[in-house]
Amino acid sequence: MLHLPRETRDAPSLKEAQLLKLLEIKAVFVDPLNGTGSGEIRDMLIGSLHRTGLFLVVEDEERADAFVRGAAEDLIYSEYYNRRDGLNVRGSASSSERESGESAYSAASFGIGDTESSSSRQRKHEALAAVRLVLSNGEVIWSSTQESSGAKYKGAGADVADKVAKELLAAFRRAEKVRHKINAEPVKSP
Repeated sequence: MLHLPRETRDAPSLKEAQLLKLLEIKAVFVDPLNGTGSGEIRDMLIGSLHRTGLFLVVEDEERADAFVRGAAEDLIYSEYYNRRDGLNVRGSASSSERESGESAYSAASFGIGDTESSSSRQRKHEALAAVRLVLSNGEVIWSSTQESSGAKYKGAGADVADKVAKELLAAFRRAEKVRHKINAEPVKSP
């Protein structure tokens, strides 16, 4: 049987080691995000992170152990749709006769036409965020990209902020499981 040194057996993978660093963070500063409408998404992200209770969210970056950085956009635009359907039927008939100086002419014509057109405008609201959690030494330990067209009771920006916070909370829970797994493994003697 191959016996590995204890450090090799119990060492977490790189992904697990990054997750474990989440558990060491006490205070987070959310940097201004790049992008159109990103100021509002930043504010919503601060609120969503605060509600998770994972970290102290600070306004003074000097007090932070880690930073949320990235880009976000909150877009409101309109899509226009035009439609035109039509049906036209035309017909004509004619006849002409000429006998010994007399001429007779008859003609018939008919036509049917129908055209329908419609146009509509649909207002759309979309938001997206691509953020990462960076330690003060510059190491990226977590990242997320989220999009939303809005939710039933909240706008697209608030939905994106909540999705980011929920994904970070899920990563934090995975980190707790990894820590428990590492601490619970019995040490095997060689």
